[in-house]
Amino acid sequence: MTDKVRIGIIGAGAVSDYHHVPGINIDPRAELVSICDPNSELLAQRQSDWGNTKATTNFQEMADDPDVDAVIIATPNFTHHEIALACIKGGKHVMCEKPLGLNYTESAEMYRAARDANVRHMTAFTYRFAPSMRYVKHLVESGALGMPRHFRSQRFLDWPESSWGWRQSKKLAGAGDLFDMTIHRIDFAQDLLGPIKSICGAVAQFVPRDKTADGQPCEPSEVDDWSSLIGQFKNGAVGVWEGSTLMKGYHNDGFGYEWAEVNGSEGSAAYQLTDPNNILIGKPGQTMEKLPVPEEYLVIEGSPRDPHAGVPSTVFRYDLVYEFVSAIVEERDAIPGFDHGASAQLIADSVLESFDKRTWIDINCDL
Repeated sequence: MTDKVRIGIIGAGAVSDYHHVPGINIDPRAELVSICDPNSELLAQRQSDWGNTKATTNFQEMADDPDVDAVIIATPNFTHHEIALACIKGGKHVMCEKPLGLNYTESAEMYRAARDANVRHMTAFTYRFAPSMRYVKHLVESGALGMPRHFRSQRFLDWPESSWGWRQSKKLAGAGDLFDMTIHRIDFAQDLLGPIKSICGAVAQFVPRDKTADGQPCEPSEVDDWSSLIGQFKNGAVGVWEGSTLMKGYHNDGFGYEWAEVNGSEGSAAYQLTDPNNILIGKPGQTMEKLPVPEEYLVIEGSPRDPHAGVPSTVFRYDLVYEFVSAIVEERDAIPGFDHGASAQLIADSVLESFDKRTWIDINCDL
């Protein structure tokens, strides 16, 4: 490897533009050297937007390219498995958007392939890097909240009721809100409180989404636009999750609404996506109050990002790339890895199984 980690991006859409390229650009240890997308017009636009790099419409070319050290996969869900395995075979370190695969079997195979090839692997669970979420984790681990008893998460979006394109096909997306949004909250719940041992869950579809944004008819949606679950953690705590893209009035300039909290024997702490540099804390007999996140939790250690610059709900996402590059440079596991992605996927899969069977499902994540 050269003195910089040479990164290729596969999938030149909004997520790469919004999260990953800015993260690469602020890290002096990293360099964007190649981009891949099947849309040649988008490739040309991104070369103008992001700088003159190599460009290809064939991911295998990037997987085989000796001048690329690491790849970020930000493509439709059904492509993750094939692309990741090709890149791992090519000796590339890989960060992949969630869900890792269309199911736990695919995700576990991706993890084992990366582990056995001794390449760094990372799941793009962005919200772990939110300052208030990082501080909530500190409060839990330090014992400041006492014995954790309960986790609660709500993620509400006010999206148009038109077609989601490939995202509303089960064979291309796997599931809807459950795999797109709720899976993030499953991940950081386990990051905060440890493994989930048993769940029951449900999904619903309220909108057919059988028209495109310009009013043209299309195949109706096959996936959920609401998901929820109740879980029991191995440590004895319990949790409740709910997510939906149909919550009218929760647009908030596209950020929607997110609330996550931990309730313990000695206090409660809550995170909000719309205000990630502050936290809500309450002790017994008191009312929850808003406090600023301490300076040392506003950005991960070593990150070149200025925690006081930019839109708070956006800029913490750049730390995802910093952790990926750090793991490569330091030759250590990235956090969260593919193992975390596979674990969250197993629980999301189990929500669908639980709803189908109308029963609780025990979780056994044996990677």
